[in-house]
Amino acid sequence: MAWTKSPQSLIDLFDKSVPSSVTVARRKMFGYPAAFANGNLFIGLHQNDFIMRLFEEDRTRFSARYGERIFEPMKGRPMREYVRLPEELLADARKRAAWIRRSLEYAEGIKPKARRKK
Repeated sequence: MAWTKSPQSLIDLFDKSVPSSVTVARRKMFGYPAAFANGNLFIGLHQNDFIMRLFEEDRTRFSARYGERIFEPMKGRPMREYVRLPEELLADARKRAAWIRRSLEYAEGIKPKARRKK
């Protein structure tokens, strides 16, 4: 199955949504724009989806508010800590930023990824 490119409008929205922080680094994941804190992915794009990683409590609140939106890049292979943002959050910069702050806090609290030896 071939993945499709993210629309430019979603890429532009992602670029505007990445928080400025010394812990945040941008790079690609699955060939799509992504943002990492301490080496841990916290937000990114995948095809037509804007995804983010959340604490378990936040995922529960998120699911109660927006419905089950677990990110599954390949059928049967969910990334359980990640959710797909609904249109409501894509359209509301203030609400989106609040959720992204929670996602960043989570990623910053995870032990930094060890660097691989080349």
